[in-house]
Amino acid sequence: MAFRRPVQLLAAVVGVVFLLVGILGFVPGITTNYDQLSFAGHHAGALLLGVFAVSVLHNLVHAAFGVAGLLMARTARGAAAYLVGGGVIYLVLWLYGLVIDHDSAANFVPVNTADNWLHLGLGVGMLALGLLTGRSR
Repeated sequence: MAFRRPVQLLAAVVGVVFLLVGILGFVPGITTNYDQLSFAGHHAGALLLGVFAVSVLHNLVHAAFGVAGLLMARTARGAAAYLVGGGVIYLVLWLYGLVIDHDSAANFVPVNTADNWLHLGLGVGMLALGLLTGRSR
């Protein structure tokens, strides 16, 4: 795939990372407490890299988000929309993680404090990349 604009390359890289994270969430050893991996819910004790709460649903969402990034990177407009839209989504997830009780049924994804910080960084980073590199010449 040839990329004409930096925004396309960046969206593809972000997409590949999300796809890999989604896959790695299913790999015992990289995901600790793998025997506690459940479909969804706050009771899942599986941790990606021993830090980030994951579930089957969480892993599938990461993988789908990665595939979306790769598909949208085919055009500059799609790549910018992926980065900006993804940034907004992750900022919303960060806020969601701040306001819910991590031990409640509302934490169905699941998220923990490490996830919240990661979501903030991803949201700001993706939004910045999309806005800074996605402008038309």
